[in-house]
Amino acid sequence: MRRREFITLIGGAAAWPATAGAQQPAKLPTIGLLGATSASEQSQWIAAFLQQLRELGWFEGRTVTVESRWAEGSNERAVEIAAELIRLRVDVIVTAGTPVVLAVRQATSTVPIVFATAADPVGAGLVASLARPGGNVTGLSIQSTDLASKRLELLREAVPDLHRLAAIASVGNPAAVLEMREVQAAAQALGLDIATFEIRRTEDFAPAFDKLKSRAQALYVVTDPLMATNRIRINTLALSARLPTIHGFREYVEVGGLISYGANLPDLWRRAGDYVDRILRGAKPANLPVEQPTKFDFIINLITANALGLTIPPTLLARADEVIE
Repeated sequence: MRRREFITLIGGAAAWPATAGAQQPAKLPTIGLLGATSASEQSQWIAAFLQQLRELGWFEGRTVTVESRWAEGSNERAVEIAAELIRLRVDVIVTAGTPVVLAVRQATSTVPIVFATAADPVGAGLVASLARPGGNVTGLSIQSTDLASKRLELLREAVPDLHRLAAIASVGNPAAVLEMREVQAAAQALGLDIATFEIRRTEDFAPAFDKLKSRAQALYVVTDPLMATNRIRINTLALSARLPTIHGFREYVEVGGLISYGANLPDLWRRAGDYVDRILRGAKPANLPVEQPTKFDFIINLITANALGLTIPPTLLARADEVIE
């Protein structure tokens, strides 16, 4: 072998391992975040989720990637986003609300899914049982169905002469349908006449209120993404019809609803971070039991009460976690 060829060969051999053996940057674990409404509406909840991840050692852009998408209250959009996240090969999908969870589950039976909130996970068919979810889905229940009677009791305390109740629900949401049934049963147990109205899209609200305002003294709003997106519209229509309202979450009362009672959503989103941490470290959703709320909020909007000419009993005000005035 000629000396020049030998030197070239040795030089190439020395250089080859340094090039071919160089470590490529490892792909960070990826969380797909599918919000049921909008980034602005869910900002407080998402902040609680991301803060918990940071406390567990997951920092966005450093140790984990977060792909966030927003369904804006549209089930059709949720289906499209779910397919997009699967194409991105995310390691886990975090979402909330039964229709959105169902959309994601239809898109994949293998990618782990964590729901930060679901009204009735077993009744809606999201999991086999709370203790043993099975499959690729787990998360946190908000017990909305179980709380229907409690909400009606609070509403009747605020409106002592209540005899005729209306309830509206998005019938495209299986969990909302289940809660509506519980509302009907609870109303009958309390001796209330109840009229129910089905909502399928935003355009249904105004016609529904035209019908219900002459048939009711108060309104029960069954919470779901469509209702959350239209909560200002709902409360505006209710106030115009002079109807006191009862809701599942404080976000409705902050924009004019009368009363809310339900699970504390930032706390549930924070706890969703625990599920994601365990899954990214190797746990299987099937082995992570669905947990239930430990913190509940009871909120009264005194400004709305005054606008309706209602005098809220002092004993009820004293029990509230917060009074907006």
